[in-house]
Amino acid sequence: MESRPESQFPQELPPEPPREPILTLPGALTVYIALLAVIHLMRMMLPFDIDDLVVEMFGFIPKRYDSTLLDISFPGGEGAKVWTFVTYSLLHANLSHIGFNVLWLLPFGSALARRFGAARFFVFMAVTAAAGALAHLVTHEHAVAPMIGASASVSGTMAAAIRFAFVQGSFLSFSRGDADAAARVPALSLTRALRNGRVLGFLAIWFGVNIIFGIGSIAIGADGASVAWQAHIGGFLAGLMLFSLFDPVPRERGQGTDAPPPDALTRG
Repeated sequence: MESRPESQFPQELPPEPPREPILTLPGALTVYIALLAVIHLMRMMLPFDIDDLVVEMFGFIPKRYDSTLLDISFPGGEGAKVWTFVTYSLLHANLSHIGFNVLWLLPFGSALARRFGAARFFVFMAVTAAAGALAHLVTHEHAVAPMIGASASVSGTMAAAIRFAFVQGSFLSFSRGDADAAARVPALSLTRALRNGRVLGFLAIWFGVNIIFGIGSIAIGADGASVAWQAHIGGFLAGLMLFSLFDPVPRERGQGTDAPPPDALTRG
């Protein structure tokens, strides 16, 4: 009786780890989008005068910070000077306003939420919202109209995501449907990103579109509200430059760093 060589017997392969489809939203982004929707639906049930009060209390009003005001007060008092740097980003003018922001959040925000995890992602959205508000304040210091909308944070996610979006195997390649792996490819340092042709092309298009918004004074929605394009730029620059402070994924050797290494940061 002949014995079969061991190599001829079929060998069992280790099971592949479960893969999350690219189009499945991570939990943190789902919660964020749900929060925007719930807040807007609740506002839709309010009388117009009460909703206006909510917008004035939680929207970002540059005039609120005018030290020359003596006899004018805004809802929310001194506390609103702090919380409106973030809360304005949770309010929207209408459903199309939310839909437009969510449309851009789906690819870029999904990758970033997978990469950062929930805690880092929510802090990042708050920080980029505050950066957008600051840019709006500097350029509209006497404006009375409230600024609302998540566009500054959305811009921040786009800027942060391009730090790794054009790396081979990233989420833009949609390779093998492995969303977690695609979102955790090593990122480019800021200096290398600014020398990458595809990143520079993205930056040129993005800034060009926003400058056109500003020069043409394009309005969104039926109420003719102007686009706060300076806030977009503020959020975008914050996302681009502060990305490394949030990124937990180690860099490839030889890239250099533009921020302290992830292990030196406080974990969320």
